[in-house]
Amino acid sequence: MTEILYDQGYILKYMFDDEAGKGKQGVIKIAIKYDPSTRKPIIREMGRISKPGLRKYAKADELPRVINGLGVAIISTSRGVMTDKQAREANVGGEVLCYIY
Repeated sequence: MTEILYDQGYILKYMFDDEAGKGKQGVIKIAIKYDPSTRKPIIREMGRISKPGLRKYAKADELPRVINGLGVAIISTSRGVMTDKQAREANVGGEVLCYIY
C-alpha cells in the first residue's frame, strides 16, 4: 500500500525498519509530501473503509470514485493491491480498503 501512495505522489519516500519495533512486526517510516505554496500536507484525508468487523466489497463495475476521480481508492483484488483506476482497467473487483484525497 505504501508503494501505491508513493507512485501516486502522496508521500515523499518510505522505509521499512525491522529493527525499530523489536517485536514481531517491523515499522514503516513514511515522509509525508507537502504542498510548497500552502505548506499543507498533500494527503488531506485518508479514511479506512473495510474493517475487520465489516468488510466492504465492490464489483468491477461498481468501484467507487473518490471526489469524482481526484482522489484514490485502494482496492485489494485477486491480482494484488491496486488503485481503483487500475482495477477498472483490469476489470476486477475486490475489497475496498481505504480512500485517499
